[in-house]
Amino acid sequence: MSEVSSKELYEFKRTLKELSEKKGRGTELVSVYIPPDRQISDVTKHMREELSQSANIKSKQTKKNVQSAIEVIVQRLRLFPKPPEKGLVLFVGMIPKGGPGTEKMETFIFEPPEPIQTYTYHCDSEFFLEPLKHMMDVKEVYGLAVIDRKEATIATLKGKRVDILKHLTSGVPGKHKAGGQSQRRFDRLIDLAAHEFKKRIGDHMNDAFLGIEDLKGIILGGPGHTKEEFLKGDYLQYELKNKVIATIDTSYTGEFGIREVIDKSMDILEEMDVMQEKQLVQKFLKELIDERGLASYGEDDVRKNLQMGAVDTLILSEDLIKTRSTMECLNCGNKVQITYKDPKTDEELVCEKCNEKMKVSEVKDLVDDFVEMAEELGSDVEIISTETEEGMQLFKAFGGIGAILRYRT
Repeated sequence: MSEVSSKELYEFKRTLKELSEKKGRGTELVSVYIPPDRQISDVTKHMREELSQSANIKSKQTKKNVQSAIEVIVQRLRLFPKPPEKGLVLFVGMIPKGGPGTEKMETFIFEPPEPIQTYTYHCDSEFFLEPLKHMMDVKEVYGLAVIDRKEATIATLKGKRVDILKHLTSGVPGKHKAGGQSQRRFDRLIDLAAHEFKKRIGDHMNDAFLGIEDLKGIILGGPGHTKEEFLKGDYLQYELKNKVIATIDTSYTGEFGIREVIDKSMDILEEMDVMQEKQLVQKFLKELIDERGLASYGEDDVRKNLQMGAVDTLILSEDLIKTRSTMECLNCGNKVQITYKDPKTDEELVCEKCNEKMKVSEVKDLVDDFVEMAEELGSDVEIISTETEEGMQLFKAFGGIGAILRYRT
């Protein structure tokens, strides 16, 4: 799977938050997870069985709502000859809007960011979101290798999943008790065998890691100095060599050594993600301070630069919660766009051209509005959390909207 962009992650987080806020009056909210290799006909058959089983529900209202939700699912499944590449998730149920009798059927259907592994049907007073929440875990791929003179183990780490790719043994002989020329000759043979083993390790690591599109970094571990000798030598392809982010001393080799490397590297791996955000905001701040710097901030200035095609990277805070409303005069067709600090858009405006009342014709999330503009004009988009000092500074000092420019305007 290709790496999820900050924009996709933001949208996924927002969808999860919206779904988590939905509550039913009874166990009547239906969640269905369909893996990509599951036949739609099998799912439809199962839904019809659940529809029959729901007749046993004691509460008349809950029974009615569950049956209505299942019927909606069956109808929607007809639109899919087969599940999408990563599978399909459906969340359907009656959501109360206030007092009794205010329930409204709501339906959410989408392809998740990662393949669904297990078919699930779940009925409860809230939607079953745990599988999607697990997809929020760190998904970057890291290469791992534990090396000493006797053996080497190569693995990858993706989120919490470890895959052992290769285990190699060297055949390098141990120390020899002979003296004189025999000892020197034997030492040369040992060094040559060690060199060949490190070369073999490098070849296997090149084969294993070069094909990983989103490889974030490589960590080398092992007891002794072999890992440092390996890194200093020309055993690893230069692109991979540049991705080595740490060497870790371990007590073990093999799979135990891989686990030890992971345990000792967790702080480094967490810091990697944080550092990317920090560096981007720091670059923005540096450009802003420079008199001839390529940066702008604030909604109006960044919007103007976007429209000119001058924005290289648009930087938005994920805590930016505003709406962009388009107001239209029904009399003369005049349109005005206004940004609101909250989702309420019931304010009445009077048209400047004909003095008639204007009405809301479109409402967008401000982040969505900016992202759409950026994508149309070929600008990169990065959505920054407020978990770092720099991210909080972007949100509080610059209104959560900044840009690194292609050229001065």
